[in-house]
Amino acid sequence: MALEEGARSCLLRVRNRLEQDIKPSYLMDHMISDGVLTVDEEEKIRTQAVELLELLLRKDNHAYISFYNALIKEAYDDLANLLHDDLPNISPSVYKSFPDGCTPYVQTVLSEGGVPQRPVVFVSRPELVNRIREKLYRLQKEPGWVTVFGMAGSGKSVLAAEAVRHHGLIEECFPGGVHWLSIGQLDKPDLLAKIQSLCFRLEQSLDSQSLQRPPNSLDEAKERLRFLMLRRYPRSLLILDDIWDSTVLKALDIHCRILLTTRNRSLTDSVSGAKYEVEVESGLEDNKGLEILALYTKTKLQGLPEEARSIVRECKGSPLVVSLIGALLKDKPNRWRYYLCQLQQKQFKRIRKSSSYDYDALDQAMAASIEVLPDEHRDLYKDLTVLEKDIKIPAKVLSVLWDMEPEEVEDILEEFVNKSLLYVDSNNKPYLYYLHDLQLDFLVEQNRNELESLHTKVVRQYQQHYKDGHPTSGDDECLYWIRFLTYHMAKANLSQELYALMFSLDWVNIKAQIMGPAHLINDYVEYGPILDKEVRSHFQEFLSLNGHQLEQRPFPDVVQLALSEPHNSEVYRQALVKAQEGASRGKLYIDWLNKSSVESLSLLVIHPHQGSIYSACFSHDGTKIASCGASKMLKVFKSKSGEKLMEIQAHDEEVLCCAFSPDDRLLATCSSDKKVKVWNVERAMLLRVFEEEHEEQVNHCQFTNTTRRLLLATCSNDKFLNLWNLNKPSSQNTVFGHFEPVNHCCFSPDDNFLSTSSNDGTVKLFQVSSANEWKTINVREMFTESDEEVLVKCSTWTADGKRIICAARNDVWLWDLGSNKKMADCSGHLSWVQRVQFSPDGSQLLSCSDDQTVRLWETKKVHTSSAVCLKRDSDVLFTDEEIIVSAADNCNRLQVRDGRKGSVMFQSEEKSSRIRCTCMCRQLSAVVLGQEDGTVQVLEVPSGRLLATLLGHTKTVLHCQFSQNGQTLITSSEDTTIRVWRWQSGECKVLQGHKEQVRCFSLLSKSPTETTLLSWSFDGTVKVWDIDSGEKLQDIEAHREAILSCHVSPDGCFFATTSADKMIKVQHSPKHAHVGHQDCVRSCRFSWDSQRLATGDDNGQIRLWSVKDGSLLKICSRDGKDGMDSLHGGWVTDLHFSPDDSLLVSTGGYIKWWNVDKGEALQTFFPTGSALKKIHVSPDFSTFVTIDNIGILYILQRLM
Repeated sequence: MALEEGARSCLLRVRNRLEQDIKPSYLMDHMISDGVLTVDEEEKIRTQAVELLELLLRKDNHAYISFYNALIKEAYDDLANLLHDDLPNISPSVYKSFPDGCTPYVQTVLSEGGVPQRPVVFVSRPELVNRIREKLYRLQKEPGWVTVFGMAGSGKSVLAAEAVRHHGLIEECFPGGVHWLSIGQLDKPDLLAKIQSLCFRLEQSLDSQSLQRPPNSLDEAKERLRFLMLRRYPRSLLILDDIWDSTVLKALDIHCRILLTTRNRSLTDSVSGAKYEVEVESGLEDNKGLEILALYTKTKLQGLPEEARSIVRECKGSPLVVSLIGALLKDKPNRWRYYLCQLQQKQFKRIRKSSSYDYDALDQAMAASIEVLPDEHRDLYKDLTVLEKDIKIPAKVLSVLWDMEPEEVEDILEEFVNKSLLYVDSNNKPYLYYLHDLQLDFLVEQNRNELESLHTKVVRQYQQHYKDGHPTSGDDECLYWIRFLTYHMAKANLSQELYALMFSLDWVNIKAQIMGPAHLINDYVEYGPILDKEVRSHFQEFLSLNGHQLEQRPFPDVVQLALSEPHNSEVYRQALVKAQEGASRGKLYIDWLNKSSVESLSLLVIHPHQGSIYSACFSHDGTKIASCGASKMLKVFKSKSGEKLMEIQAHDEEVLCCAFSPDDRLLATCSSDKKVKVWNVERAMLLRVFEEEHEEQVNHCQFTNTTRRLLLATCSNDKFLNLWNLNKPSSQNTVFGHFEPVNHCCFSPDDNFLSTSSNDGTVKLFQVSSANEWKTINVREMFTESDEEVLVKCSTWTADGKRIICAARNDVWLWDLGSNKKMADCSGHLSWVQRVQFSPDGSQLLSCSDDQTVRLWETKKVHTSSAVCLKRDSDVLFTDEEIIVSAADNCNRLQVRDGRKGSVMFQSEEKSSRIRCTCMCRQLSAVVLGQEDGTVQVLEVPSGRLLATLLGHTKTVLHCQFSQNGQTLITSSEDTTIRVWRWQSGECKVLQGHKEQVRCFSLLSKSPTETTLLSWSFDGTVKVWDIDSGEKLQDIEAHREAILSCHVSPDGCFFATTSADKMIKVQHSPKHAHVGHQDCVRSCRFSWDSQRLATGDDNGQIRLWSVKDGSLLKICSRDGKDGMDSLHGGWVTDLHFSPDDSLLVSTGGYIKWWNVDKGEALQTFFPTGSALKKIHVSPDFSTFVTIDNIGILYILQRLM
């Protein structure tokens, strides 16, 4: 816009005076900083004032304002005053009739956006307001950040609100509106609540259909806000008030227009986009301070007493402190001398050395302020000493503390606010009240000897008010008590109460549901020294290993989760008591009988990213963990609790690795974008980018272990390794040796060797000095059971350099270099393990996986743990006293176990061909195993004597089953045949007719005289056979694609098939074809009365159908684990009805029990692993047996 005529005339009028007095070089630095003057223009002007003024006359209003502000900064106050009256408003002239363009339209926009109104006592600071507006105009065409920074109490928030109180600015730059969000010092849950509130406010202004459930995580909240600001409120301004931490900006870095107030001008270094700054001077000019006092006392400036100027000087220009004194003088206008003496006579002291607060002035003003309160209110104000800094509370909290009606409390708080002793956030409903840090520090210092009794009062009042149970409403009052009750107990030194609270499963349930698990874990870490060590470890371990479950919605049953804890755990003891009480009232709880045979090796399980986690690493001091992955983010968090410390978007594509430097000052990252980056950890700032050497994605990066000769190693899909000196732009050495992509590289503890892991199935060790190969470990040879490709993802050294940990698939292996042998392995991840690393002292092992979790392992347990785990193909016999389980183990031996005792009744020798199926015969104490090479063996239990070897199948045996009398054995195979064996004589009938593998079959009657068999295949057909004659009785073309499951109704009238074609078909009269599943239908089961059919699909959905007419009866609960998962944590692989058909159990990623009539979930059991294949159910529906994908056997029993 052109320079306004009034401003132009003013420049011409005072031109001679300006030319004589100004030094252009001083002024131009400020104008260049404001962006109204270029460096080239500065070169032309040099020291010529005439040239500068000529240039100003050709520029716009922004240049005039910048020139005016530069005069102020360089102390040309007299010259600035000459220009002041003609300062442009940067708005259309039509709005000049309103003060600063603040039209009714502007008032409406700001009110709707939650922008605070002007304070009752308001002093204009036009130079600062115009500077902020000038920066805001820069956001007209593109998103960016305007930072208003300065010390506490300098009026930043008031200035920010005043800057947007302007019609022209809003109309031209922010037609989408202005939205205010007060932040302060927040942790993750509170920040989430703030963003949830803003999203709700924004959505309320839209149609009712736009309202959605509140986002459950910061990532989800960020995306919701991004959508609202970019799609629904384009070209709007978001004002973030009182920002303390860069993590808040990262959470709100959504590529929109943002104005923020802060004390730290460097915060925006961590975010992207255009950035502009406006500094607010720490103190008011004397005339502005006097103006505040004049407004409070309703006195003209000329009429102020002589003490006024001294008071302003003693307050050191702080708007906050001047306002405190002004509020006192408003009620006691004759006490000027008294308050000045109060300020002058009080001995100054520093409460916090590093603070930027003016504590000298505050101590004096606060003492004077409190003295004028009535005695009873003075004691109530003292109670506020117990508040935490930057915490806002509703009046209802103080209503409990003071035992008063909320209305009475609000009246008292209003008095405190009016006297500037308390602040109110009126944008929140109900109002939230808080103390300024200075006021709180003053109270703490004044009442230091009474802190314990003040906190005790809080606890006692809470206990009296909530004697019937903790609040669970989730409102602001509830959130305060649930978050800070432990804090008050600890400060009050109420050890017994704190012990009883924190070691209560009820408290864990309430706080985890309302606040999430992170707050709980931090409580146990923070208050650990004053709690019982053993019991604390029980609860902390329970939360550390189940925190990712406690973040789910719907919220899991904490009692059921706790029943999986060890029998000697206090957590389990409490859970068992509660579960037995619940079971007596008809609630369903499941106890894990054989859990003592399973040792948890993990110390902490966290879920820091959405999507796969490709890398996690310790800092060298062991206090921090960095992680990165498919989310493109780099995150740093505490290794004890998982609390997040830093978050930045590191690359434009997936971040494949991160690594700390030896001194923990640097972090290196590498990515699919072929780039390697080096970051400053403390400032979250990018230092170096290497992008020329690697031709394909860079898979891993690693620093040397000492700074003596700091090198960075990287490896890539281009099969090469590069060694980098950070002071040079290109790599100083390239290492060759692998024939496939190199996934990982790691220096030995002494930096003499470099280990590499590759898709060629090997780990290679190279000498760093010569780049020559020293040793090769062939990991591929360890996976003898499968022909699948073995990709070695990573390897790392133990602290003594004698052993190496490597990861392939979802297993972690410990390898001894001296003996060249595998020492141990550990399982726990549900998908591919991407990285492993030892802690600096070697006591812990860190791993991360595609299952979206980071796990900490106890190295000592890993070294001594059994490497034996079971495969999921199994058979179970239930008797009155025993549960007998047969399954192959990972060493390809067949095991028969006593499920209750956990003992191994029988174990075969290791087989040369992989065992794929097994079944047991109750009558003959025999067990069968079927192998991949087609061999079938019958063994005696427990002697292990070979009873028969049955040869005939040419491919993998997929299923085997004895007849009722045990004389006949039936097997099916990938070779498309079914074989009926008189196994004791070796006689065999071959049932041929299927064209593809026969996964399973079923005898149509369990009577020994019935000989009809039903089989189904991937060829889409169902066939009925007479097994005595081998004759095919029926051939049914059931589906166009593979049949995945089949079940015969208990009355023998129907059989149902499900298929990859998403169809369910019920055969025989009446026939039905059921449509409705959106994914492959993988399982089905008839109810015992044959009236209902349950089906489950690959999206985790379960449907209940009427067999009579084919109608859909119920869709079992749609509530899912999270947005990244199916409804059942995986495919629904098996279903079973209870004998009375009232209950249904299903398996998938976890096990669920359902109310059949209502279709509602009654209970969920979360296994350590996932991908459950089958569940065996006892006839009375009381015992359940399954094996997960990491080989853990579960003997589960319903508590009665």
